[in-house]
Amino acid sequence: MKRIILLLAITLSLQSCFSPERDCEKFKTGTFEFQSYLNGELVTSKFIRNDSIEIDMFQGKTDTSSIRWVNNCEYIITNLHPKNMAEKKPLSIKILTTKGDTYTFEYGQVGEPEKQRGTVTKIK
Repeated sequence: MKRIILLLAITLSLQSCFSPERDCEKFKTGTFEFQSYLNGELVTSKFIRNDSIEIDMFQGKTDTSSIRWVNNCEYIITNLHPKNMAEKKPLSIKILTTKGDTYTFEYGQVGEPEKQRGTVTKIK
């Protein structure tokens, strides 16, 4: 029994040494940049976020979404002016790790199991 407790204590202490940095608070507001591939081409979008609104700028178009923070590292984003059914569905975003001025996140439509990942850089 002592061996099991000792092994459990060692395992837990090693896991705490490797936990990813998650300083999500500093990413709630600011100006950000996101790069992704669209039809095989690397494209960049920029967005400005305050605590409850996000303004996206992509290929000369601007879009506004509301933000509802679930906790410090997760939020739901809903397009305020959807142009089709796909844009009406809110997205769930979870910040997984942070490092310097970047964060890695996981996102997908609310209620859907399929998730994708991306990285955002804070530029202001």
